Parts: sequence; structure tokens; C-alpha cells
Amino acid sequence: MCGIAGFLTSHPDPLILTRMCDRIAHRGPDDFGIYRDHFAALGHRRLSIIDLRGGKQPLSNEDGSLMVTFNGEIYNYRELRSDLIQRGHRFRTESDTEVLVHLYEDVGERLPEFLRGMFAFAIWDLRRRELFLARDRFGEKPLYYSSSIPGMRFCFASELKALTVLDSFQPKLDPTSLADYLALGYVPDPKSIYQGVAKLLPAHSLLVSESGEKLRRYWEPDFTVPKQRDFSAAVEQLRSLAGDAVAGQLVSEVPLGAFLSGGVDSSAVVAHMAQRSSHQVKTFSIGFTNEEFDETRYARMVAERYSTDHRERIVTPDIEEILPTLVEHYDEPFADSSAVPMLYLARMTREHVTVALSGDGADEVFGGYRRYYWGVAEERIRARFPQWFRQSVFAFGGRHYPKFDYLPQVFRAKTLLSNLAREIGDAYFTSVSGFRDESLQEVLSPDLRKELNGYSPRRDFVARFEKVKHLAPLEQMQAVDFETYLPGDILVKVDRATMAYSLESRAPWLDHRIAEFACSLPPEWKLRGNVGKYIFKEAVRPDLPDTVLDRRKMGFSVPLAQWFRGPLKPAFEASVLRPDMKNCVNIPALKRLWREHQSGRSDHSRKLWTTLKFGMWDAQHRMNDKNTVFALAGKARSA
Repeated sequence: MCGIAGFLTSHPDPLILTRMCDRIAHRGPDDFGIYRDHFAALGHRRLSIIDLRGGKQPLSNEDGSLMVTFNGEIYNYRELRSDLIQRGHRFRTESDTEVLVHLYEDVGERLPEFLRGMFAFAIWDLRRRELFLARDRFGEKPLYYSSSIPGMRFCFASELKALTVLDSFQPKLDPTSLADYLALGYVPDPKSIYQGVAKLLPAHSLLVSESGEKLRRYWEPDFTVPKQRDFSAAVEQLRSLAGDAVAGQLVSEVPLGAFLSGGVDSSAVVAHMAQRSSHQVKTFSIGFTNEEFDETRYARMVAERYSTDHRERIVTPDIEEILPTLVEHYDEPFADSSAVPMLYLARMTREHVTVALSGDGADEVFGGYRRYYWGVAEERIRARFPQWFRQSVFAFGGRHYPKFDYLPQVFRAKTLLSNLAREIGDAYFTSVSGFRDESLQEVLSPDLRKELNGYSPRRDFVARFEKVKHLAPLEQMQAVDFETYLPGDILVKVDRATMAYSLESRAPWLDHRIAEFACSLPPEWKLRGNVGKYIFKEAVRPDLPDTVLDRRKMGFSVPLAQWFRGPLKPAFEASVLRPDMKNCVNIPALKRLWREHQSGRSDHSRKLWTTLKFGMWDAQHRMNDKNTVFALAGKARSA
């Protein structure tokens, strides 16, 4: 795992490149390297994992005509390397990086199609004066780029902060990105929070040449393939694929372990690791003093079953202490509150290992989220009623049914009635969004609403469902999550939290062979009744306690509602309710939400957290003074 940066311009300045790389030194504290010629500059910060002595980057092919800077791991590099040697290529190192330049010589832009792994890289072709960039299939590794920064023909970096150090960078908030963020809690790809800066989409490559830029999608999950028919055979095939994926990700020349939350996904990773490793597996868990959010007892069951070298830490999250780290390392506004425990877990894990395997991706690949169950159930109800009935009777009920936020969810019919009046994409947006429609318009400032010129996050999101409406309901939700929630939220959360402490995270369940296999499964094998990931659980049932397999999903939660009535009060009042936020948000509307939450009659914690994270980002990144909001919060506490 590493950090990369570079640019195309006339007479590249190595000092600028050094500044860019220094800004992401946490991604690669072990080494630093640069390459430049009269047209291009490539930089690299290295976290040494494979070929500790010989893997220095940027790295070239035999004749020096190709240069690469690479972030990630190629798990099938040994097979590729062997094949390339047979075809006459000469290797100077044992690293997976060198495979990229040799394979690019042979297959050109098709290069990422041959790779199994997580990656973001840039290859500079000196002869053709072309820059080729690529990102892995699901977006595990980040890659930002811009062709709009004055003085730069093109520039790129692993993190947005490396671009902001450029003297000519002129940050301007993208109003549509802010609207998307307030609705979803993250800025979806390919947008960034800034105008003129984009993220390379997962499963895409970009060729920058003298004739322009060419974006190409090289892979996508295909749910239309013929479906499996033999459930037992499919279970065995999944067991084999899972074992092979985990085994392939155990390659490391530095200490390696696994996150163990006590849930099915990470527990299954640990089980396969223990069965395939010649060493005692190292596992790591974070627990909470608040038992409502603590899963360590389940993690211990798995650790004891496989006699792992298990470490756990029980914490009472100090939200005031961790907030600056959240803002600093996530670069863009980011509202997934599970980033808080993720940072604690990464920090503790890095004390013992440099690489950690995780269970991320299984919910998206195998249909594990509770919202998938509700989405499918709603679609079954919709099918029983004509559209005119749904859009009149259900819509009327949704508008006029009381909003019983204080009752258990089963008694809250307002959202259900509204969703039944909508089509599946429209309803799914309602399920996953925070601020939406009227509440979004209410919280935005008049100036920003004007800038948006009618832009709607809902319409943009629903348009994604239009492209996959030929699929089954579960597959539609999965396909859209592959493009939005997975790369925009889950993988951002893990990458930034682990890289903050120079820790590499690997996700075996995002092996694209497993995803392709999952696409061939009938939806009812993934979601059976109200049981998500059904076939996945059956595949790992021999390896895990039933208590772990069959318990209710908890997630990585924190007590946000309590925090906003306690330790987060000063930070919210200082960063969100400050006068200069009025250009972006409607302060009176936020004050009303704040008062309602403080009274205890309503729980607005998700909306408050979303606006808090934007307010703190605004103070640090747009005002260029990262201490401002924390100083203001300190004054508020002492007042």
C-alpha cells in the first residue's frame, strides 16, 4: 500500500512533486521516490509489503520507455510474472509492481483486465507521451485527477490533499457535490467536493494523450449470466473460491493479521486464514464500554475456535480527540459515523501488524443489508396493486400519516406508504438518504439552491436504477450499491482510516471472481426470506459457530444521539452554527433541528452528524486553517 502523485506539464518542478508526496507520507512512510523528464513527473510514497529491498518506485521496464507509480497489491502477480518471463521479458525485482510495465508492453490498455487485486496506478509512456491510469474493479484504492488546475496539463494523486498543495490550485465548492453529500453522507464517484477535480471511476482506465482524454470501462458485474441451478454444488464452488481468495491475499513479507468484529464476514475470513496459514493468525477487535454497541464476545468465540493470537481493546470513544483525525484524513465531507471505531481499530492493529484482512464487501456481493430485504418486500407489495392506486392511495397515506419518529420502526408506516407509491429506485433513495427533498431544500442556503439550478440528488440516483431496471429487485439494489455506496462510503472509510496509521487493509470478498460468481446466483439464494447472504452463510457454516452465523447484524455503531447531547455540543455550535456557514446552509433551519434534538423529543443525530462533518471540513479545508474549528470549540466549552 502506498501513495502516488504526478502531473504532466512543461518542465516539471521536482519540488512541487515532493510537496505533493510529502502531503500523503502517511500512506507510505518507508520510502520516497520521484521520476521526471521534460513532460511528466511521477512520485511515490512506499509502504513496503512485498520485495522489501527491490520494490522501489517509480519503476521502469527493460529499456526505460515506460515508468509506473503504483498503489495496491496484485495478488496474481506471480502467475503473470512467470508467463511474462516465458515470453521473453526480463525482470530486475521480485515486486508485483514490475509486472505492470511488462504486461503493458504486451497488452496496452487491456492491462487491468488481467489483474486480480486492488490498485490505482499511472504508467507514463515516454515514446508516445501518453499517461495511462487505472483503478481496481470496486474502487478499493483511490485516485483523484484534474485537468483544470492552471499551469498543469493534467495531475493526479491518491488523496485530494496532495492536489490542494499546488500553488495554482483554486478550490471552489461543487454545489451538486454538497447536495449529494447532505443526501447520501458521502460524495459519490466520479465527483469530488471541488469543481474541476474528479475521482477515476472503479473498473475504469483513463488514457491521457496529445489528442485528449479517453475514459474506458474494462469490467462490470454481469447479473444477466445464466443462473446456477444446483444449490449444493454452488455452495461447494463458493467455498473453493473463498478459500482461494483468502489464500491469495496472505502474501506478505511483513506481519499480517485480520480484523475480527464478531460478524459473519470477518469471522469467515479468519476461519479461512487459520485453515491455510502455517502460523498462528493474529486477530484484532475493538469493543465498547456501552454493551449495546459491543460485539467482542462473538469475536472471542471465533478467536478461541481457531486459537488465534487475539487482541482486543475496550474503548470509550473520545469523540473530541478523534474529530481532528477524521477531518484531516478524509479530505472531503464524510458522514459515516462508523469511521470513528474504524480509526480506533486501525490504530490498535498497526501496533502489531502492517497488513490486515477484512470482511468488507460481502454484504454488497451477497445481499446482506437489511435494506435489501425491505426493498424486495416493498416490490412484492407494489406488484399486487396497479400503479394508479399506488400513486394515489399510498401517496396520500404517506403524505398524511403521522410521523411517529418516537415509536419503534415497526409502527412507523409513513415511510413505507411513501415508498410503496414510488418505484424501486425512488424508494431505495429514500431508504439510504438523510436529507432529502423538502428537508434538503430547507437546509441549503438560498444562494446554494440558486446555484444548484434545479439539480436533484434523488433524480441523479434514480437514473442509475433506470440503467438496471431489467434486473431482479435485489440485483438492481446491488448493482447501484456497487457504483455508489461501496466505493463512495465503505471503501473510503476503510482506506482512509487504515492509511492514517500506515496500515494496509485487504478485502478477500471483493475478489472479482467471487463477485462474478455471485452474479450467477439466483436472488433467492442470496436473500432467502429475511435472511441475507444465505448462500454465503451456508458456505461458511462448517467453519463458524451457529451463534455467530445466525445472530442479528449489528454493524459498527456509535452513540451519536447521546454525543450530540453531550461532548459534541461545543463542536457543533462552533462549526455549524457560525455565521460564515450561511453561504452554504440555512442556519435557522439547523438551529431548529438542534433544539428538537436537545429536547429529547426527536433523534436528528444522522442529520446533525452530516452537517457537523461538513462544517468542520469547511473550517479546515475551505478556510485553510485546520485549527479554526477546534479553537472555536475550545472557546465554546470554556464559555
